[in-house]
Amino acid sequence: QVHLVESGGGLVQAGGSLRLSCAASGGIFSTLGWYRQAPGKQRELVATITRGGSTNFADSVKGRFAISRDNAKNTVFLQMNSLKPEDTAVYYCYSVSPVYGSYWGQGTQVTVSS
Repeated sequence: QVHLVESGGGLVQAGGSLRLSCAASGGIFSTLGWYRQAPGKQRELVATITRGGSTNFADSVKGRFAISRDNAKNTVFLQMNSLKPEDTAVYYCYSVSPVYGSYWGQGTQVTVSS
């Protein structure tokens, strides 16, 4: 029933910007956010945001990334600025529903060239 649709991934040069979006449906979500997984690495937190607007960022992206959400549309955004090659990863939308629990999107590839 819960469905997450991601968009906005692609190829960008180092120092550039990219904006990811995730449209969530099928519930009301206490937390929405983004994780990422680079080849050979563990999946790691990028950023999360609650319905009330409280945010949490990984230290590696603080000052460069911003997260926001539209509660009416159940959509979460990740604005990525000053991108570095080490940001290259598959980015996954993440949701938490009090009723249905946690769900992940299918992932969208972000590649940053040096």
